[in-house]
Amino acid sequence: METVHIVCPHCLAVNRLPQQRLDAHPKCGKCAKALFTGQPVELTRSSYQQHLLKNDIPLLIDCWAPWCGPCKMMGPAFAEAAKQLEPGLRLAKINTEIEQQLGAQLNVRSIPTLILLHRGQERARQSGAMNSAGIIQWVKSQSG
Repeated sequence: METVHIVCPHCLAVNRLPQQRLDAHPKCGKCAKALFTGQPVELTRSSYQQHLLKNDIPLLIDCWAPWCGPCKMMGPAFAEAAKQLEPGLRLAKINTEIEQQLGAQLNVRSIPTLILLHRGQERARQSGAMNSAGIIQWVKSQSG
């Protein structure tokens, strides 16, 4: 039975569970909240490292800013994609206005930018606003 490590979006505890239980609405062993909420997680510098390095599932990050019109348009589409793509991957958002160092570390040159990471390595990057179907299709095309 293969196990996976999943970072809790609430308390950042690392949970180990059987892979086949990912679809069974697992709860965190520490805080007892849902490990998958169907909503993107807001990342900070400290929580970014935990999600990047401790999750066994891919991490899809939406780099955005509150003053960006296309970012605001894509926000609901990214949230809708989270409902459909979890628990196969963790969807997260980084407000590059607040987390400027993290945006620089990720080499974000334009927003919105989607970055797909797995096991600490960048797998793909896409700039520009997309609808939820476009996000889902792009993610699936990267996992082939």
